[in-house]
Amino acid sequence: MIDLRLKVDPLPIEIPLVVRLLDEPIDRRTEHDAIILDIDGDRREYEYHGFSLTVHARPDEKLDGDVLLVLPGQASAHRLIRANSNHNTLLVTEQCDQLCVMCSQPPKKYHLDLFDHFAVAASLAPQDAMIGISGGEPLLHKERLFQMLSTVTGSRPDLRFHILTNAQHFEPQDTERLVELGWDRILWGVPLYSADPETHDKIVGKPGAFANLERGLATLMRAGASVELRTVVLQQNWDDLVGIAKFIATRLPFISVWAIMQLERIGYGRMNWTSSFKDTSADFEQAARAIDIVTARGLEAWLYNFPLCSVPDEYRRYAPSTISDWKRKYLEFCESCGARETCGGFFQWYDQKEGFTGLGPI
Repeated sequence: MIDLRLKVDPLPIEIPLVVRLLDEPIDRRTEHDAIILDIDGDRREYEYHGFSLTVHARPDEKLDGDVLLVLPGQASAHRLIRANSNHNTLLVTEQCDQLCVMCSQPPKKYHLDLFDHFAVAASLAPQDAMIGISGGEPLLHKERLFQMLSTVTGSRPDLRFHILTNAQHFEPQDTERLVELGWDRILWGVPLYSADPETHDKIVGKPGAFANLERGLATLMRAGASVELRTVVLQQNWDDLVGIAKFIATRLPFISVWAIMQLERIGYGRMNWTSSFKDTSADFEQAARAIDIVTARGLEAWLYNFPLCSVPDEYRRYAPSTISDWKRKYLEFCESCGARETCGGFFQWYDQKEGFTGLGPI
């Protein structure tokens, strides 16, 4: 598992610092850059504005171009951007207005506003990077989020964003700002767990959520925004998949893609695993029918977080590798699997004793 925090020697600072680590000076050096001075085992010393910044990492760990957030008084730094990874996500808030039964990031009451620092970090990302933004619910701080996006998209036209949101806080007056941000610059990942309002609301733990979601999707549609609709497969909504597919085909044909997702065994997902996990290696019928419906209408459908051996052969083309590199693992039998190079594997916290029953090398 890749560590998203690095040990650092605490700095005498009073405000957070965003620092980009460099192995050598670059032409476009910024005030946020720290240049390597010395490497001694797992200890790396950098020069930063005349001061010494010491970072501890494995000798084989590549840090060149990585962007860290260093907080006052803390002996570990958040690794916001990993230059050699395609899976960089900024957790902008841990507050949320829902209590989804499968939430992998259970909400917290407090919020530390670091949007300005996240904007700096994104501006230091490698060329043409895709940066994820998640929470919590980012739109609880909509104005700050929009400010950050405007700042970064203005200075770095090459960057794109993938933003996870329940979309319930969009308003008609947001349309113009969404248009300004650009349909091709941001992909909004929006969850829909059932076409039945009562079922959706029960899964997310919020009465009226479905109605708010419909209004939010209408705003995104008017703005011409790119939308990735996301449905986590659960026991609670397994029989609703076909209904969701029909709802999408008739009511939401403007979406860019429908992602059918397997459950992540962490947070509330772990707490509710027994009552929520659906073993699609043993029963794939509803997912197959749902995919057939939306693809027949010319819409894209994908299977996220599905190990290839849990999917029938004729549907494996819909299952790309989607689990982030920092939380991905493979099981022992994967060593002899001919599909390992294209398979996304399993979450680090997956437990085969409580997981899929029909797995094996392909």
